[in-house]
Amino acid sequence: MSGSVIPVCRPLLPGLDDLTPYIRAIDGSRWYSNFGPLYRQLVDRLGGTRGVPGDNVVVLANGTVALTLALQAQGVREGLCMMPAWTFIATPMAAEAAGLTPWFVDIDRAGWSLTPALAESYLRLAPGPVAAVMPVAPFGAAVDTAAWDAFTERTGVPVVIDAAAGFDALTVGRTPSVVSLHATKAIGVGEGGAVFSTDAAMVEDIRQRSNFGFRGTRLAAVSGGNGKLSEYACAVGLAALDRWAVRRQAFLARAERYREALGAVLEFQPDFGSFASATCVVWTERRPAAALQQALAAAGIETLRWWQAACPDHPAYRDARSTEVPVSRRAAASTLGLPMSIDLDVDDIDRICVAVRRELDRNARDPA
Repeated sequence: MSGSVIPVCRPLLPGLDDLTPYIRAIDGSRWYSNFGPLYRQLVDRLGGTRGVPGDNVVVLANGTVALTLALQAQGVREGLCMMPAWTFIATPMAAEAAGLTPWFVDIDRAGWSLTPALAESYLRLAPGPVAAVMPVAPFGAAVDTAAWDAFTERTGVPVVIDAAAGFDALTVGRTPSVVSLHATKAIGVGEGGAVFSTDAAMVEDIRQRSNFGFRGTRLAAVSGGNGKLSEYACAVGLAALDRWAVRRQAFLARAERYREALGAVLEFQPDFGSFASATCVVWTERRPAAALQQALAAAGIETLRWWQAACPDHPAYRDARSTEVPVSRRAAASTLGLPMSIDLDVDDIDRICVAVRRELDRNARDPA
């Protein structure tokens, strides 16, 4: 790859050889969806990676559906859903699909996220009844699940954690945590999502809602929809787990290379290098993200401003309810995703880091 344009993201899912045993199993069972044998294997193995039984995991068609059903399973019907203003746009869309109204609040600068303490202070400022809170794990950072469990115990407000990129950093608590299994994540199936919770009854409720609300009969007991993951997608997930240990180490090694080269001049996404991440997001106060992106593009390095605007600044949410969100807007203007992939060459990482340092040094000499 060295010498050519370095892409910001190069997803890599299991290939034909890795998938073949699982596809043959599907051919043999002729069970293609609706919680088949591979589904059962996948939830058991995913749970095992997080130290919980498979009954504490449900896999679904995508992460957005998973967020929506996790909200519905906690009995929320209407009201505000408090969430950070700086997040991927799927977060408010999932709340709306669950019948809630997004209410955007600001984030903690140190952790790039909405904390339980911040959320509790915002409850006193709410412009209406708060039915739920949806904190976000920025780019997969670890979330204090126990603290959110305690938040719900104190306030009575249900919480769903949007931990889309947070599979490897996840600690399972009662509060449902949703991870994405999209192809761009550290482990993925193409399109998919998973919910983890120590509350097996809640997990089972989510599973039933993903199958039209059926609970053992052909009569819908609760409102739901079709959020199931096919056996073919489960095959991809199982093949990915077969190679997870090697894949995880590859991501960690690339993160370490970045930290060694740029740790003195840039702030990395929270917990970067302590868990497998398919992104490398940096916060730079010395150069606006858009300007750094332009300079790196000229050097043949593709980058991406993953969350380039606070949610209230998206056209779809300009009239949404929101507090003042200066930190969220600062984050949107100051963060940039550098190339990160499972097969990113060491030489390419060095080339990226040299280009970043050169641009930061040039800007320090000539800020104009």
